[in-house]
Amino acid sequence: MRFISEEESAALVDHAMAFDAAREALIAAVAPGTTLFPAVLGHGSEPANRFSIKSGATADYAGLKVGSFWPGNPDRGLPRHNSVILLFDQDVGRIDTVIEAGRVNAYRTAAADAVAASVLARPDSTVLAVFGAGNQAEFEAAALARVLPIRTVLVVARDAAKVAGFAERLAGQGTSRLDVRAASPREACQAADVIVTATPARAPLFEADWVRPGTHVAAMGADAKGKQELPPALLERAALFCDLPEQSRTIGEFQHASAPAQASLTAIGDVLRSGEGGRTDPDAITVFDSSGIALQDLTIARAILAKADARL
Repeated sequence: MRFISEEESAALVDHAMAFDAAREALIAAVAPGTTLFPAVLGHGSEPANRFSIKSGATADYAGLKVGSFWPGNPDRGLPRHNSVILLFDQDVGRIDTVIEAGRVNAYRTAAADAVAASVLARPDSTVLAVFGAGNQAEFEAAALARVLPIRTVLVVARDAAKVAGFAERLAGQGTSRLDVRAASPREACQAADVIVTATPARAPLFEADWVRPGTHVAAMGADAKGKQELPPALLERAALFCDLPEQSRTIGEFQHASAPAQASLTAIGDVLRSGEGGRTDPDAITVFDSSGIALQDLTIARAILAKADARL
C-alpha cells in the first residue's frame, strides 16, 4: 500500500492540476459506466464533530474520500477541515493508495467552481463577490481568477479583521494583482459579475433582487440537509447547473428549489462533454451548485500520484 502524507500532497497540488482533474471528474460523472454512490453523513462521539464519506467508481478506478469537520481544532492549532482519499486495487479489493488531502481538498473544491465558471460566467467578468473569508473562500477566489479576468474581489464577512488576512493569503497564491476589499452583502451583489458563497449558512445570505442580469453564482457551502446560502426566488429566474443532480436535490443548494426548478437541473458534465448548453444569453443569471462528488477526489488523487512518480 502506498501512503502520501499531508505535507507531500500539499507540495504536489496546484490550481492547474486541480482544474484539469475537476474537469475530467465532472465529465466522467455523466459518462456511461460511472457510478456515484449516495453520500454518507455522520458525526463523531461529539455530535458537533462531523464527517462525510463520498465514493464512486468508473471502468478505470474506484475509491472514496472521507472528509471531516472538527470545529474545535483551531484551539489545538489544527485546521477544522481534513480529508483522506482511498484508492482501491480493483483486482483484489484492497486499498492500494492512501492520500492525506486536507489542502488538496481546498484546491479540488475550488477547481469545480472554476471549471463551471469557465463555461457559465461571462468571459468579461472582472468583479468577484465572495461570501465568507475562511480558508475555502481564498482558494475559490484564486481559482476563479485563473479562468476569468477578475480584478476586484469584494469580501463579505462578519469579522472585518478576516478580510485583511484574506487579502494576504490570496496574494500568497500569486494573485497580488487583485484589489481585495470588504463590502456589505448588497453592495457586493450589485457590483458583482460572479458571486461565490463559501459558508456553512442555513439561511439565504442575500436578496434575490440584488443580483444583476448576467451574473454567475457559484454555491458550494450546502452539502447536508438544511444548509442554504441562496434565496429560493433567485433559483426561479436562473439557469440551474450542478455537479450531480440527484445529490444537489437532496443535500445541495437545490434542495430549496421548487419542483419545477429541480426538474430543470443540468449536470455541468453534459455541458463540458458536448460543448453546448452553457451561457447562451449575456443577460442570463446562471447558478452552479457544487455539493462535491467523489470523482473529484479520485481524479486529483491519480494526478498527485502521477506527479509524484514523475519526480522519482
